[in-house]
Amino acid sequence: MKIEQLYTGCLAQGAYYIESEGEVAIIDPLRETQQYIDKANANNAKIKYILETHFHADFVSGHVDLAKKTGATIVFGPGASTEYDIHSAKDGEELKLGKLTFKVLHTPGHTLESVTYLLKDENGKDHAIFSGDTLFLGDVGRPDLAIKSHLTKEDLAGMLYDSLRTKIMPLTDDVIVYPAHGAGSACGKNLSKETVGVLGEQKQTNYALRANMTKDEFVTEVLDGIAPPPQYFAKNAMMNKMGYDTFDSILSTGDTPLSPEEFEALANHESALVLDVRTQSDYVKGHIPNSIFIGLNGQFAPWVGALITDIKQPIILVVPEGKSAEAVTRLSRVGYDNTLGFLEGGIEAWAASGRDVDTLESISAEEFASRAKASEINVLDVRKDGEYSSMHLEQAQHLPLDYINDNMNEISKDKTYYIHCAGGYRSVIAASILKARGFNHLIDIAGGFGAIKKTDLPTTDFVCPSTL
Repeated sequence: MKIEQLYTGCLAQGAYYIESEGEVAIIDPLRETQQYIDKANANNAKIKYILETHFHADFVSGHVDLAKKTGATIVFGPGASTEYDIHSAKDGEELKLGKLTFKVLHTPGHTLESVTYLLKDENGKDHAIFSGDTLFLGDVGRPDLAIKSHLTKEDLAGMLYDSLRTKIMPLTDDVIVYPAHGAGSACGKNLSKETVGVLGEQKQTNYALRANMTKDEFVTEVLDGIAPPPQYFAKNAMMNKMGYDTFDSILSTGDTPLSPEEFEALANHESALVLDVRTQSDYVKGHIPNSIFIGLNGQFAPWVGALITDIKQPIILVVPEGKSAEAVTRLSRVGYDNTLGFLEGGIEAWAASGRDVDTLESISAEEFASRAKASEINVLDVRKDGEYSSMHLEQAQHLPLDYINDNMNEISKDKTYYIHCAGGYRSVIAASILKARGFNHLIDIAGGFGAIKKTDLPTTDFVCPSTL
C-alpha cells in the first residue's frame, strides 16, 4: 500500500495518490494532471479510479482531463449529476484497488453529494478516511455552499451533524484522517495547519466532534462566524459539474509571449486585464499604468478568485522571467482560463519601447509614524475583519480587501490614503485596484501592521466581553 498526499499551499488543498498491486486511485486531483500520470508510469501502475469527495467550489478539479487521458473511472457520491460520464456510488458501496478496498460513506452536509472514502487494508482493517470537506483537522466543512430552494444552511448543517455522528465518529480512534484542506482554505473557519491527523485526536480536540453536543448546538456553532463565500466558488462548482476546456489547451494559449505592441493592443482593443504577478516590491518600483497586482508569492489563486469578478475575463500577464507557465497554471486552478499571453521581456521591454511606467509610493513604518505624528492623515487597513478587530491603529479606516470592489464609495478620490495590511502583500493589491479606479493619492506602508506595531503609534486592542 502506497499513500501520498500531494499538497498545494496556494490553495491549501490536498490531493491523494493511493496505489496497490499496480492499481492507482487519485483523490481530488488538481487541474494539471500530468503529475499523476507520470507518478503512475514511474511505478509501472495504472490509474483505475478518480475519486471525487464532492463538487469542489474553491478550485477546478482535474478529474475530467485525467479520465480522458487515462480511461479511469470518475466516482462521485450519491445524487451527483454531471455532463460527463461518472460512476455515482451508493452509500456503503465498496471499490477494489489491488489488495485494498474503498468503502463509500455518504456524508452530506458540506454538499449533498459529499462522501468520505474509508480505506481498508488487505486484511479488511479500517486504515484511513479521505474526508474531503466533511471533516478537517480542527474544523468541519462550511454548510452554506449548496443551499437549494428547499434547503437552508441550517438544514445542511443538521445533515453534517448526522453524517459525522453516524458515519465518522463510530470509526476507531487509530483511523488516519486525510482531509481535502488545511489552514488558509475558505472552506472552513478554524482549520489546522497540520494536514494529516488521527481520528481519536479529532474526537478530543475538534469542537464539532464533542461527544455530548446536541444538533442545535452544532448548527449554531458551525454557522457562527462564517464569512460569505468568495464569488468564484459557485462558478468553480459549476465547472466541476459541467466540464471544461482541457488544461493543455489553456496552457498553450496562455503561455504565449507578446511584444509590447501586441500586449498593448490586447489591453486596448480586447479589454484584457493586465495582471502583474511579480513581487510587491517589483510592482512598487515600476508597473504598467492601470495594471492589477496579485503576486505569485502570496495566496495568488484565492485572491484572483475573490477580486476578479468575471471568470471569463481576458487576462494578459506581467510575470517574472520563466514564470509564465506557472501563472497560467495557477489561474486555471480556479477557473480563469482566458489568459491570452504574457509580456515578453517584462517591464524592462515595456519601458524600452518608450511606453509609460507608473510607480507606487511606499514608505517604511518609521516614516509613516513620523508623518502620522506631524499631521492628521487618512489610513486604510485592508486586513480581514478578524485581524482588524484583534488590533488596529486608532485612526485607521477599515476597508477589507475581500470586499474592496463593493466598498469604494466609502473613500474619496480627493484624499490621500496610507494603506497597510499585515505584511505588505495585500496592501499593494488594494492600492493597484484603487489606482486603476482613479484613486491616485495612495501611499503603501511597507511591512504592514507587523512593522507598524513596532512603532509607538497608538493602537486599539480587542477586549473580550467576558472580561468586562
